[in-house]
Amino acid sequence: MFIETEDTPNPQSMKFLPGRPILGHGALGMDFPNAETATASPLAETLFGVDGVSGVFLGADFVTVTKFESVDWRHVKPAILGAIADFLTAALPVLKAGAANARRPATSLDDYEAEDREVVEQIIELIDTRVRPAVAADGGDIVFQHYEPRTGVVFLSLHGSCSGCPSSTMTLKAGIENMLKHYVPEVVKVEAVA
Repeated sequence: MFIETEDTPNPQSMKFLPGRPILGHGALGMDFPNAETATASPLAETLFGVDGVSGVFLGADFVTVTKFESVDWRHVKPAILGAIADFLTAALPVLKAGAANARRPATSLDDYEAEDREVVEQIIELIDTRVRPAVAADGGDIVFQHYEPRTGVVFLSLHGSCSGCPSSTMTLKAGIENMLKHYVPEVVKVEAVA
């Protein structure tokens, strides 16, 4: 199996592209920031078994692995490639039964009424069509969490290579916040949440 790799803007994260679906088209990504959170995914658990892995993010057709800063990619990358290839070749399930149901945004449209609901629909549409594809190209994901109509603040969570990336604050403020403010005048500010 040939697995492509791509550097990401985060020097501690690398994107692995096996040429086949991981979670499937249109799926929300799943972030595993440490080994304790990986119980929903046998693939993530396998990758945490590689010495030096500090985080795993599963996307539609890619896996982003974050290493500890003290570890060099030359030492950990071959083991990660082998672990992904062996796992996918064995045709094991990427997620345990019921794990897909846990991948939901923090807030539902049902939490908003009338004009606020329309604003949230616009925010989610812009994030899903303009932001998420670009962020996924860098090995990460961004998910709408909450909108506060009273203050105009949008809360988003960053995952994969975007989590802890040195340029994520710039992306959030200069890119996403400016775009949302341009298209949705009710938006005043964008904040990242863990």
